[in-house]
Amino acid sequence: MVKIALVDDHTLFRNGLKGLLRTNSDYEVVGDFADGSQFIAALPELDVDIVFMDIAMPNMDGQRATILALQQRPELKIIALTMFSEQPYAQQMIEVGVRGYINKDSDIQIVFDAVNSVMSGGKYFPQGVVELRKLNEIDDFDALSDRELAVLTAICQGLSTPQIADLLEISKRTVDAHRARILEKTGCNNTASLVAYAIKNKLVEV
Repeated sequence: MVKIALVDDHTLFRNGLKGLLRTNSDYEVVGDFADGSQFIAALPELDVDIVFMDIAMPNMDGQRATILALQQRPELKIIALTMFSEQPYAQQMIEVGVRGYINKDSDIQIVFDAVNSVMSGGKYFPQGVVELRKLNEIDDFDALSDRELAVLTAICQGLSTPQIADLLEISKRTVDAHRARILEKTGCNNTASLVAYAIKNKLVEV
């Protein structure tokens, strides 16, 4: 079951999307919020996989809410759902870490496709911002955060996910999220190729 939260200041739109999402038996809408501040306040107790995040909202906009949410829960998969199709808005949301960007006037099947794509570890962007996303993708090892480097080192030492979680005092789910981001940033497809990449590029000492 994919647990989804909606963050949007338009009640009619939020309720409409909630109803459409509930037509899919694989999805559960676990919360809906009128602005970013409400969502951030509820996040510590919220069991959620995917967040649909509006950009322009009162009190706290989607960009700021995304930053704060990923600081708390780096494993969260956030999809910007907005009326703004212009590249500057897309670039702002890409830079803060959204996994997808779709327009509010999209067909519901596109919403379903976006959910399925990001849940499988991918991203979902309309054709209009695909090239922009490519320009912003990070493919060099300098982009790895300190925590990602720590996870990478542990992976190269042969530690399992539970062992890494204990070592770094984080959840197994967070370890998996870091692993997925490391694979994406380095362009590797599996653990074996990641270890080879890390050794070749002298990212870790093993």
